[in-house]
Amino acid sequence: MSPLRGFLQSRSDDIPAATRFNAWVTSGASLECRRHGRCYIYLHMSSTPVTENTRNAMRSALAHARYRSDEIFNLITPDALYSRPIPERHRFVFYLGHLEAFDSNLIGPSFGRHEEFDRLFAFGIDPTNGGLPTDQPEDWPRELQIRSYCGVVRDAIDFSLYETDDFLLFHVAIEHRLMHAETLAYMLHWLPLTQKKSRPVSIDVDPRPVQHSTIAIPAGCVTLGALRGSIPFGWDNEFEANAVEVPAFAIDKYKVTNAQFKEFVDAGGYREKSLWSERAWEWIRSADVRHPKFWLRAGETFRILTMFAEVPFQPGWPVYVSQAEAQAYARWKGKALPSEAQFHRAAYGGAEGGERVYPWGSDSPLPRHGNFNFQRWDPMRVDVHPAGDSAFGVSGLVGNGWEWTSTVFAPFPGFERFAFYPGYSADFFDGNHYVMKGGSARTAAALLRPSFRNWFQPLYPNIYTGFRCVEN
Repeated sequence: MSPLRGFLQSRSDDIPAATRFNAWVTSGASLECRRHGRCYIYLHMSSTPVTENTRNAMRSALAHARYRSDEIFNLITPDALYSRPIPERHRFVFYLGHLEAFDSNLIGPSFGRHEEFDRLFAFGIDPTNGGLPTDQPEDWPRELQIRSYCGVVRDAIDFSLYETDDFLLFHVAIEHRLMHAETLAYMLHWLPLTQKKSRPVSIDVDPRPVQHSTIAIPAGCVTLGALRGSIPFGWDNEFEANAVEVPAFAIDKYKVTNAQFKEFVDAGGYREKSLWSERAWEWIRSADVRHPKFWLRAGETFRILTMFAEVPFQPGWPVYVSQAEAQAYARWKGKALPSEAQFHRAAYGGAEGGERVYPWGSDSPLPRHGNFNFQRWDPMRVDVHPAGDSAFGVSGLVGNGWEWTSTVFAPFPGFERFAFYPGYSADFFDGNHYVMKGGSARTAAALLRPSFRNWFQPLYPNIYTGFRCVEN
């Protein structure tokens, strides 16, 4: 009998979802998540006065984040809750409990109500031994038990929000949930269409060719990261700000499109060993990778797997690939992937000097600027948001798909681990994760700040990440 099943037999009582709490608890708890080693969290109350407007804004942000994560689970058919669409990840049922367990461990562990679930759903999703998860559906609690637990935790967290003037940990909880709302969308994408609650899909092929060009970016200084205290919240890897001199280079105006990448496929790019690193070549041979995972072979051509349907090939959409595939394409073109600093220079550099808050300027992100903040489930043409162009005229740098860089994920000078979350970034400074910048259609607006850094392993093809090339 597995330890989990033993626990379920010994503790199967449901938890009253409407339980309210009348005391504030400041206790430590073990915390572990997708990118995060285990650590111990302690809540520190602050005497800093805050206005009710601030508290209400935080409450609204938390409610919105919960809506976005709930949205994913509401699209899964009952029989799919215990499925695992991506082999390296947990089953959906884990995440149903994980988001509340994270909040509970971070802010106040169930107030003693269900510490077993706090531990059970705290574990992250990356295998720790290089293998794949081996748990079975019957190893996990019943859905009703988990939802009852989630109700208790949400009540506790909501009460806590009115009892504290220190919102740091609530920022952590909100952004953690928003990031999972996106990674859960990746999982939902790879769930069979029959296991999703369908939505109307009407996508036509736009045959107009994209007018690709290369834009010269003059040499200049960029700021990577942020100064502590200069932004409302940032993760530990966003600090400390540091200035980097970037020599002149040229960059693609648009992300690489499906049509461009098809030329690489048709030319035999997946069969040319010289274009691939040794590790990447072993991967594509052993996994028989012959084209992007989002493409479906249809005779002599391809179709595209979107969130809710298979649709005709979309030549003007950005191609989504692993970092290894992006690197191979860049080598085939005689170019390279941009570094993190080059991306920043093209995205945020001012034509007359200085730096912008967003590529388009200082205005808050709006739909006219790009495809982000949960506007859509699928990509759009790479050339439909000229209002989001940078000062140099580079388009689509934020939204419509993250962008791979050639930069290995590593700390900035002056990096300090979060005392309450020491493994969030440091556990992934392993030389095997690469920085991604920008954002996808499922990236929350709060995560579009210039200092935000995403990262994944180079052989991971399941995510909404494209790329563009540079000439150095």
